[in-house]
Amino acid sequence: MKTLELIQDRRIQVPMSVSWYLSDLGKAQGLQELFARQSPQRLKALKEHAIAQSAVSSNRIEGVEIAPARVGTVVFGHSGLKNRDEEEVAGYRDALNWIHSDPSNVPVTEETILQLHRLSRGNVWDAGRYKDKPVDIIEKLPGGGERVRFRSVSPAETPDCTRRLAALWQEQSRERDVSPLIVLAAFNLDFLCIHPFRDGNGRVSRLLLLLTAYHLGVEVGRYISLERLIEENKERYYETLQQSSQGWHEGRHNPWPYVGYLLFILKKAYDEFAERAGTTSSPKGEKTELVLEAIRRCSGPFRLVDVEKACPGVGRDWIQSLLSEWKAKGDVTCAGRGPAARWQLVKNKGSTSK
Repeated sequence: MKTLELIQDRRIQVPMSVSWYLSDLGKAQGLQELFARQSPQRLKALKEHAIAQSAVSSNRIEGVEIAPARVGTVVFGHSGLKNRDEEEVAGYRDALNWIHSDPSNVPVTEETILQLHRLSRGNVWDAGRYKDKPVDIIEKLPGGGERVRFRSVSPAETPDCTRRLAALWQEQSRERDVSPLIVLAAFNLDFLCIHPFRDGNGRVSRLLLLLTAYHLGVEVGRYISLERLIEENKERYYETLQQSSQGWHEGRHNPWPYVGYLLFILKKAYDEFAERAGTTSSPKGEKTELVLEAIRRCSGPFRLVDVEKACPGVGRDWIQSLLSEWKAKGDVTCAGRGPAARWQLVKNKGSTSK
């Protein structure tokens, strides 16, 4: 809550780089309703894919990963789960469904924060419970040693700090002394610095990012996975979090690197939403575009499994048929056979976009 207290005490000055993001996001929000009027079937495909990507990416950031072939079953299916990793991905899906169903009835409170942790952590013994021991952020050193990068709030202080954080959000998101998007990012930074749980703090922070965005009318996370964008920019995520957490306990920290990072993620999400909503004409076309976009993001040769990971919920057979079709057109090349085959997008070929 130290960042929100800086805002409350009017001890911040918004840098120009953040102002630019706010301006761009204001324009993007103005077009949001227009995009949302697109074909319901098209938006349904975007929503389903965003849920799958979010559940997979948010867990993968924390080292929790499931087999690509199991994504559809875990995220959308009802069969038994095979291991702890699948339980965590399914739990995150449940938390997403709760937020997406009616965010106006999910207030940002201590109870909601505990419930998001309870859902996203599944059957872990301390799901929905605050940490009972100090949890420090440890950095692994190149030589094999370790050092404490950040000491989070003590277990004794954690409940009061969490309640204070939720109360400041309720107050400042209404008062609008500064842009509510800055308040959103400040809230997220403060939550991560409090670090209220033994494990699962990163995942809960991303669920809270979605929830607070929805409360501000920022709906892009329904259609474009913010978690996937954070995963794709993971190094910058950790770098800005480290920069902005230094001096947090004393209220002498610089919140702007992390605030700017989250606004950058929202801007990228709106840019992608505008492109997807404006160019895709059907759910079938949406799947094709998702696969193509995943291939475009590959900097060089890629394998079938790489595309599967980037497109959870899109079947392997569908991906394989698209690659075969594009190979026949000369839009992609293939070296090798079977799962180990290396594919490559041929530059300056446009037919794969259809």
